Amino acid sequence: MISPLLRLLLRRLLLLMGVYVLLRLGFYWANRSVFQEAPTGQVLLAFWHGFRYDISALLLLNVPFLGLSLVPVFSSRWQGFLRGFYLILNAIGIALNLIDTQYFKFIGRRTTNELFTITDDIQRQAGQLAGHYWFLLIPFAVLSGLVWYFYPMPSEADATYYQAHPKRRVWQPIVEVLLLVGLTVLGIRGGVQLKPLRTGHAFMQTPPILGHVALNSTFTFLKSLRAEPPERRTYFPSMAALKPALAARPPGPRPGAPRDNVVILLIESFASEYNGIENGGQGYTPFFDSLATQGLFFRQHYANGRRSIEALPAVLAGLPALTENSFITSDFQTDELHGLGELLGRQGYATSVFHGATNGTMGFNTFAGITGIQQYYGLSEYPGGTASPDFDGHWGIFDEPYLQYFAQKLGQQKQPFFSTVFTLTSHEPFPVPAQYKGKFTAGELPIHASVQYTDFALRQFFKAAARQPWYQNTLFIVLADHTSQTLRPEYQNTLGSYKTPLLLFHPGHALPAANVQRITQQADIPATVLDYLGLAPGQPLLPFGYSVFDAGTTGRALFLSGGSYFLVHSDYVAELTADNQVRLYPYQNHALPALPLAAPDPQKLRQYGNELKACVQFYLNGLADNTLYK
Repeated sequence: MISPLLRLLLRRLLLLMGVYVLLRLGFYWANRSVFQEAPTGQVLLAFWHGFRYDISALLLLNVPFLGLSLVPVFSSRWQGFLRGFYLILNAIGIALNLIDTQYFKFIGRRTTNELFTITDDIQRQAGQLAGHYWFLLIPFAVLSGLVWYFYPMPSEADATYYQAHPKRRVWQPIVEVLLLVGLTVLGIRGGVQLKPLRTGHAFMQTPPILGHVALNSTFTFLKSLRAEPPERRTYFPSMAALKPALAARPPGPRPGAPRDNVVILLIESFASEYNGIENGGQGYTPFFDSLATQGLFFRQHYANGRRSIEALPAVLAGLPALTENSFITSDFQTDELHGLGELLGRQGYATSVFHGATNGTMGFNTFAGITGIQQYYGLSEYPGGTASPDFDGHWGIFDEPYLQYFAQKLGQQKQPFFSTVFTLTSHEPFPVPAQYKGKFTAGELPIHASVQYTDFALRQFFKAAARQPWYQNTLFIVLADHTSQTLRPEYQNTLGSYKTPLLLFHPGHALPAANVQRITQQADIPATVLDYLGLAPGQPLLPFGYSVFDAGTTGRALFLSGGSYFLVHSDYVAELTADNQVRLYPYQNHALPALPLAAPDPQKLRQYGNELKACVQFYLNGLADNTLYK
């Protein structure tokens, strides 16, 4: 006979399972556009797979409660304490899952321990985030109330159970403890399989993106707290066997190359979906659209990640985001890394990074130093700082005044210079300065008005820069850190969620010839800059990116999404799944079919599959062994 303690514990866990079904439904409904191509049957199967992750997460989260629940005390005081402890523990899990109904829209994956790695940033924004997403407090209060109300309390019969069965007081608790420990370990592991349940296992279904539905945020968060280094790969037995498949293409010499300044404008959330030049004139960026017609505008460009913290390593060092945790907050940040700051600094360039947010935000100041940047300018360096009327009250300085400040500071730098500015206004909560209320069309998404303001700020920046003596001998590179809110159905797929613009503009002379329909990525920027300046030969460059001026290739892009690695080429997209299967999809600009080719070209499948495996093995093993440049 099952004792009251175990029976109560089982009922309490089943209550939580019911709550997690509701949380999964809420997550799916809030992000249904992301999963719209998945058949109903597959969605239901993902919900079924989710029970495995719910059991694992709930047992892991409630380990302290499980232990306390076996104490054979039925007094109202003790049981009241257990009830409160149960609610507090599980309120954390409920909150994580509710937060992800919205946060997933921005980062494209469930929450991990990044909440701890960017703790200072979260603390600074807690007030405005709570104000903007206040409506999440309603389901949080409802679900917490339901958990409290339906929490099973012991009956009088339960309280007198051991008095009625005195012989069981000796051996039954021991058996129950052993049984509970065994079942808990089994549940946390996810079964009796060789390796414990991992996040990547959720994506072993079709389409893989449904893995986000099967997962829950409690599981991904708790697992990341004790995250192990990425699993080493052995697709190739040696570096000699790997390198041909890696398809690295370092730029060659460029005689007569200019010694120009280089300015990178990294625009927050400036996704392709928002501009007009890529959407038949229907967009929110009239200035950028006009500027794009005057330079090299690459229409098949992709970000290497979905978060701001993943953009700088790609843009400044050619390091794509091929691990779940960002390089900046990882244990690998002490690895050997050669960025544009170092490489151009050796050539006599003055180097700097500007970001109008609080110094230290997302570790940008630290990473700038790692890549050899000589000067970092944050909110502390801006005149007045948080007391300035240009402070947006949330993240930092509004884009228009900050870009004017940036133009002014560039005029004070010794030429030649290399400088990067990372804007911030077009970030949630997407503010627009009070003096411009009503000037910009509201659009159908909150970000639309903010993007229009940022486009206006870009216009004002180029007006100011055009009056500077350094303007005519400067290469400008304009690109986005990642995508953000989405409305257009054609962008609501795996490729579309990484689709961003890339523009190279030079006001003084024509740029070298380039195929503007080639595939490009953020990690191409270091090779492109060094190639343009004629400084590439002999420089330590990572092998993932190509120069956009390389006529010998149609380019490529790499990213990690939904537990799978993707390699984008101009004819096919290769996917390396969590269980090491290679799939092939036909390439279309920012469009990826829900299902892979049933009968792919064997030669292309082998070629692109090996190239992708080589990139992944080189990246992961290189980080683990600190051999990225060997």
